[in-house]
Amino acid sequence: MTKDFFELPEPRPARPDVLRLVPLGGLGEVGRNMMVLETEGKILIIDCGVLFPEEIQPGVDLILPDFSYIKDRINQVVGMVLTHGHEDHIGAVPYFLKHRSDIPVYGSGLTLALVEPKLQEHRLPVTNLRVKTEGQRLDLGPFHLEFCAVNHSIPDALAVMVRTKAGSALVTGDFKMDQLPLDGRITDLRAFARWGEEGVDLFCADSTNAEVPGFIPSEREIGPVLDDVFYRATGQIVVASFASHVHRVQQVLNAAAASNRRVALVGRSMVRNMEIAADKGFLQVPGEVLIDLNDVNSLPPERRVYMATGSQGEPMAALSRIANQEHRSISIGEGDTVVLASSLIPGNEMSVGRVINRLMRLGARVIHKGNSKVHVSGHAAAGELLYAYNIVKPKNVMPIHGEIRHLVANGGLAVKTGVKSQNVMLAEDGVCVEVKKGRAEIVGQVPCDYVYVDGTSIGELGEQELYDRRVLAEEGFVAVYVVMELTTGTILAGPTVIARGVAENAAVFRDIEPQIADALVEAASGGKSTVRDMERVARRTLGRWVSKRLRRAPMIVPLVVEAE
Repeated sequence: MTKDFFELPEPRPARPDVLRLVPLGGLGEVGRNMMVLETEGKILIIDCGVLFPEEIQPGVDLILPDFSYIKDRINQVVGMVLTHGHEDHIGAVPYFLKHRSDIPVYGSGLTLALVEPKLQEHRLPVTNLRVKTEGQRLDLGPFHLEFCAVNHSIPDALAVMVRTKAGSALVTGDFKMDQLPLDGRITDLRAFARWGEEGVDLFCADSTNAEVPGFIPSEREIGPVLDDVFYRATGQIVVASFASHVHRVQQVLNAAAASNRRVALVGRSMVRNMEIAADKGFLQVPGEVLIDLNDVNSLPPERRVYMATGSQGEPMAALSRIANQEHRSISIGEGDTVVLASSLIPGNEMSVGRVINRLMRLGARVIHKGNSKVHVSGHAAAGELLYAYNIVKPKNVMPIHGEIRHLVANGGLAVKTGVKSQNVMLAEDGVCVEVKKGRAEIVGQVPCDYVYVDGTSIGELGEQELYDRRVLAEEGFVAVYVVMELTTGTILAGPTVIARGVAENAAVFRDIEPQIADALVEAASGGKSTVRDMERVARRTLGRWVSKRLRRAPMIVPLVVEAE
């Protein structure tokens, strides 16, 4: 398998007679999915999602794909296709469209309905959202597209077949092969087979569960488990899931109706998404099972169900605020039940563990995937991927959507079905794969850094700032303030050392202040005469003393003020 891509040169501009694919996110990570396709001087984008930050990225709201590869050629973009409505596939759409708002965006009805309020929040037009359904075809410049239904944990997902003069690529998006889905909409294997017979030059398949053997169980198996949980619960029930998991919310509504309970949706995104799903006919609300959160306390505890966000331990999501006893409307106590009905995204284990512990300390019974079958994945396992490869019989394969280990595992599955090892393109973000006349090859790699959203700041926060934030959080900071006459080297005020986030008593730092003064005077007599020079001396003197005396490495902040 081709995988020597860690130090690739930047590629030459794409020739018009090749089909180039460049993932700007989603390969080497779970999230931030975005694929750029180029041919004949035109660009097609498939998906444009976000990645959610980990604990080592304090203060970051979202992580975007790096658009710099195509930003200067944005007028060549003929359209954007969205495979489904999860945040890791649609969350970055408004940030991209800020560079050019008239790009047509194609997707299923539910997917675009979820995108529309995002565009409105960013004050972008929604007139270029164009609904496509399975079986439809679309010509966008040199790209000839055909869509088919795929099954996922959100309704209305699509795979897309892309044909060009240079070659073809089948992009699955996120998919699985649930044979008994709640909405009856199965993955269209007949379309996969037909495309395979016509010839697929490059098969880009979801890798998330490539390490999981066998087949993913059906969503229908979760319903009876939730029914039993609701039947046995004696107090309030809180169910936490992704705000876009329409199927799981449907099962919660059904279980609540069967047990004479009512459901309050908790969290802005949960309320908005379920309103959209119901309006589009993807969520069937039994009777009057839904109740406004402000009215739910009129019911006895044994009739209350809260459908909440926060299954990944996000600090500001509803479940975390409930666990921290900070939610204005919901209090959890002895006899209540909490269900975490979702998969655990890698990197969130500690956050979720803390939430579970806090809930149990309050007396709640916590049910999760580790102790009960309350969730099944929305991604194809190894057996389903083998099945797909045997149906499509692609000439070349490019595993997508997953960490490196998932991509490698997926590539190994393709080889088992007869794909030649050298025809498996193991890539990561920024790696350029070109297709021509049935052959695929890696031709280079473009810069593809994380772009951090921090409040209203987009792309201004870098790794150094994140490092500084981690140091501040873990070690605190020690600052030294001094006023000097630089021409004479005379100290007029200070040095004064101030520490924050450091356990030692402030008096400890009195010992170092004369040493800093001596170092500054000595530096001045040696010819140092700028503020920058003096701050460097103060930082070095204070930093060495703190390291040796306190065995700590806080941030050192020198402030030298030049007297007028």
